[in-house]
Amino acid sequence: MLICVALPGLAISTEEGQMTGRGLEGFYRAGRRVLSRCEVRVAGREPLAVQARMAAADRARFVGTLRTSPQAGPDPDVVVERNRLADGTERITVHSAAARPMRLPVEVSLGTDLADLGSIASGRAGPELPASVHDSGLRWSCATGNASITAAPPPSDALASAGLLRWELDLPPGGSRSVELRVRPDGAGPLRAVGRAATSPLAAARAEGDDPRVPAFLRTSIEDLQALLLRDSANPADTHLAAGAPWRCGLAPADALVAARMALPLGTGLAAGTLRILARTQLTGPGPQCGMIPGPRRDAGPHLPPQCTGTEATLLFPVLLAEARRWGLGEQETEELLPAAERCLTWLRATVGDDTYVRAPHPGGPVRCETQAHAHRAALLGADLLDACGRTDGPALRQWAQALRTAFRGDFWVDDLGGGRPAAARAPDGRPVPHLGAAAVHLLDTGLVGEGALAPGLLDKVQTENLAQLLGSPVMDSGWGLRGLGAKEPGFNPFGHRAGAVRVQETALAVAGLAAAGCEKEATSLLRGVLAAAETFAYRLPDMYAGEQRTEGSAPLPHPAACRPAATPAAAGVLLLTTLVGIRPDAPAGTVTLRPMRSAPLGEIGFTGLRIAGAPFSARVSRLGLAMVEEAADGLQLGA
Repeated sequence: MLICVALPGLAISTEEGQMTGRGLEGFYRAGRRVLSRCEVRVAGREPLAVQARMAAADRARFVGTLRTSPQAGPDPDVVVERNRLADGTERITVHSAAARPMRLPVEVSLGTDLADLGSIASGRAGPELPASVHDSGLRWSCATGNASITAAPPPSDALASAGLLRWELDLPPGGSRSVELRVRPDGAGPLRAVGRAATSPLAAARAEGDDPRVPAFLRTSIEDLQALLLRDSANPADTHLAAGAPWRCGLAPADALVAARMALPLGTGLAAGTLRILARTQLTGPGPQCGMIPGPRRDAGPHLPPQCTGTEATLLFPVLLAEARRWGLGEQETEELLPAAERCLTWLRATVGDDTYVRAPHPGGPVRCETQAHAHRAALLGADLLDACGRTDGPALRQWAQALRTAFRGDFWVDDLGGGRPAAARAPDGRPVPHLGAAAVHLLDTGLVGEGALAPGLLDKVQTENLAQLLGSPVMDSGWGLRGLGAKEPGFNPFGHRAGAVRVQETALAVAGLAAAGCEKEATSLLRGVLAAAETFAYRLPDMYAGEQRTEGSAPLPHPAACRPAATPAAAGVLLLTTLVGIRPDAPAGTVTLRPMRSAPLGEIGFTGLRIAGAPFSARVSRLGLAMVEEAADGLQLGA
C-alpha cells in the first residue's frame, strides 16, 4: 500500500494507483472513507502502471502508459499521470506523444460506502451507496453522513447509476490535458493540515554528510511527523502526534509523549502542546488513580500479561517537561504545566507507598523491569524540575530513587554463565521472569539533567556492559535493528509485536543509551542496521517489521499490521541521527554540551535548523569524531 497522510486526511491505494474499493483503499477524512473507488480508463482501457512514488508524506505520483495505435510498435504514445494528495485531491493528466491530433475518452469510475475505518478493518463495511449527480460531479448520502466529488473541468457526461464521470479530451501532437477531482464530506472546507501551516511546531531541520542516506532519512522522518500532527479540537493552538496511519490516527498518550521527547531537537512546541493536551485528561479527585494520565492496555508479549500504558504516560509526563525545559521551553510554560507534573509525581509516591517498586495497577500483577526504569527516571528528572522551580519535594524523590537502585541491582539481576542479565519482571511470588527482550533498553534511557549530565541508571557499570553485549549479540541484533524478544527465547516469533519483531522506537533508545554508556560498537551495529532498513522502506519506517536475521541480499519483511508512517519511528529517526552528535542542552544555564560518538560510524555529519532555546542550532561531527557548534542562540555557551 501507498499511504498519503496529512491528518485528518488519508489516501490509500496499491502501487497501481487505482482505488478499487477493496481492503483499505480510498480517501479518508477524520477516520471515515469518503471515497472508496476511483478507477481511471483512457480510450476504454486501464493504463499500464509503470511507476508509483511518494513525492512527500502527503502526496504520491503514479504513471501509466498506453499504446493507442496498433502501428506504433512497442512504444507507448500516451502517458497518464496521477498526482494524489491526502487532502482528497487528485489531478489526472494525459500526455500525448503521438504525431497526430488525438481525441481520447477519459472515464473515472467512482464509488463509496462512507464506512468508518474501524468497520473497514474488521470487515464490516457495507456495500457501495447509490450516487446522485451533484454540481459538476457526484454525491453520496447515508444516515451517518454525506460526501461529494467535484471535477474541473466539468465532465461531458455524469452517470449516477454507474458512478461514472466522462470527458472527451482533444490533444494536439505532444500536448497534455488535465482533470482535477476533489472529494470531501459535505459542508467540510479544504483540509488544512497542521504540518503544512506556518505555525507547525516542528523545525524543518536538515542533515548532510558522507553517508548519502542521512539527508533523506532525516527529511522523511520530519515529513512524516508533520503529516501526523493533529490539533486539539477544544484548544486548536495545541498539537500532538497521532500514533500512526492507517490504524491509529488518534491520540495514544504514551506514544505521543515518547515521540515528542525524541523530537525535542526540532523544538519544544510539540512537547508543550502534547503536555497541555494530556494535562487536561489527567484524573483528579480522591482515589488511587488521582494524578494518572489514562491510557489503554497493550500486549506485552508471551511471557507477561498486558500492561497499562497509562502508567507509562504518567511517568513520562514529568520527564518530558523536565527535558523540554532543558531544550528551551519557557519558564512561564513550565510553570503552567508544573502542577500536572507534580500530580504525576504525587501519584508515583502514593502508588509506591511503603514499598520499593512500582507494581502493576491490577492485583497480582508482575513488577516490570521497564516500569521501574520509567519510575526511576521520573523521580530523578522530576526532582531536578521541582528544585529548579522552587518546590521542596525533590529530596524525597531522590531518596526513593536511591533505594530503588540499591534494591533493583540485586533483585532484578539474574546471574548466568554469560555474566548475567536483567530480569524482564518479578512474578508476584518474587521469582524473576528471566527472558531477554527489548524492554531492557529502557534501563539505558536515564534522561537529561543539568549541565549536560545524564541521570544515573538502575544498573551499575558492569551490569550495563553485560546488557550492552547482550543487545549487540545476534540473539537480539537482527541486523535490521533490535528484536523485541531474543531469538532463543521461548515464544520467539519474528512477526510478534513484542515477541520478536523489530520495533524502531526501542532500537533508537538502545542506540542512544549504548552510545551514552560508551558502548559504541554495539550502538554502531544497531544504528547501521536500522539505517539499512530505512533505505529499503524508502526512509519511511513502520513502527515494526519482522525480526528475521539479515543475510546477504535480503531485505526486512514488512509486518502486515504495522502503521506506516507512525509517530515513534519517525521521531526515532531524529533521535538516531542526532545521537551521532550527542547534543545535551541546558538552556536555563545557557550551555550546550556535545558528546559525539567518537568512532564517527557514518563519517562526517552536520545538522542545520535544529532548535535550542527557541533559536536555530547547527552542529557538525568530523570523520575523527570531533564535534563543533556552527550556529546557536545568542549567549548559549559550549559546555565542558
